[in-house]
Amino acid sequence: MSHALTPLPLTAETFAPFGDVIELRDSPDKIINQGMCGRHHDLAQMDFNGGRAGISLFDATPRAFPYHLDMVERHPLGSQAFLPLTPAPFLVIVAPDEDGTPGTPRAFLTAPHQGINFHINTWHGVLTPLHAPGLFAVVDRIGDGTNLEEYWFDDPYTVVAP
Repeated sequence: MSHALTPLPLTAETFAPFGDVIELRDSPDKIINQGMCGRHHDLAQMDFNGGRAGISLFDATPRAFPYHLDMVERHPLGSQAFLPLTPAPFLVIVAPDEDGTPGTPRAFLTAPHQGINFHINTWHGVLTPLHAPGLFAVVDRIGDGTNLEEYWFDDPYTVVAP
């Protein structure tokens, strides 16, 4: 039996229990580079338990609605930020932790140019672009230790188009 989820628009308020929405503020924190650049400063709470921050590029295959969700994962040793390199929206899936396992997932659809940062140990779906190319800069923990836990749902979810 599959459960249906409909993605909601991604907002900082609705995503706050799971992480940060990375987007331009209404106005920059400061103007730099001879007055030609607005700096929107410190937009995500990056957290690493040992190791160091690394920047990687992900080239993900686009998915489509309806999207079959049968697995989520989390990273107990570090946060993970996804910064799209195109303006196309992407699907973000998260789930609250309920005594070490994921609760009912929630789905969000980003607006163009929004990125996200999953807080440390947050259950989330895999990277899910909806359009090609699925190019993302990813900032996450590089280091020793097991920083990946997967959970497979007995009853999968289906994310339907909003």
